[in-house]
Amino acid sequence: MLKITTLALALWAPAVLSGSAQAQTQPQQQAQAPAFDTAPIEKATGIKGTLNQKENVFKVSKPRPNMNAAIDGWKIPPFMGIGSWAAFTPAGSGQVMVMGDNVLLEDEVAATMRTALDNGLEVTALHNHFFYEQPRVFFMHISGMGDAAKLGTAVKKVLDTPDGIRASHATPATKYATKPVPAESRITGAPLEAILGGKGEASGGMFKVTLGRETKMHGMTMGNAMGVNT
Repeated sequence: MLKITTLALALWAPAVLSGSAQAQTQPQQQAQAPAFDTAPIEKATGIKGTLNQKENVFKVSKPRPNMNAAIDGWKIPPFMGIGSWAAFTPAGSGQVMVMGDNVLLEDEVAATMRTALDNGLEVTALHNHFFYEQPRVFFMHISGMGDAAKLGTAVKKVLDTPDGIRASHATPATKYATKPVPAESRITGAPLEAILGGKGEASGGMFKVTLGRETKMHGMTMGNAMGVNT
């Protein structure tokens, strides 16, 4: 009986020591992980950000208190989401991921989207939050992956684009700058059919080509007639 007890103790002691060693090593390894260097982001954006240490996310924000958007005469305050922001987090191998949301007036959308795409960012969504607001307010989501300084520079250009538009046109536009579409128009669809590789439909000076594909949903095949098309 004494021999069995001694053997059990001999097996148990290394296990405890091994577990203790791992417990001591793990915090040391975590402590050795490189800190998130947010200085390049602050320098590139020109904005003092905040670091969420728990999630290791660095966020820069730019309120837009002078948008003067209102619902039934009630001015929407910045706290209700009238502000743009971008959040950065390490993605490994020296890269950083960014995701952000930009609040824009209707005549700021096209130029800001072009700025994002021209500077290597993706535009992942464009939508609205409110009904019956004047002027119209849209929210454009962006994302990207790469060098922190380059992403910060791209974000700054996106955040600054609406300022440039408002500097040249303080009052938001309510219609396109181009001439209105004539009431009657004509179009020849054959060249478009040749390019797109599909048969089109013509009506009232308009031409439409629908390109369908098949997919499966709940085990059923869905196609063009069910709306799986472009």
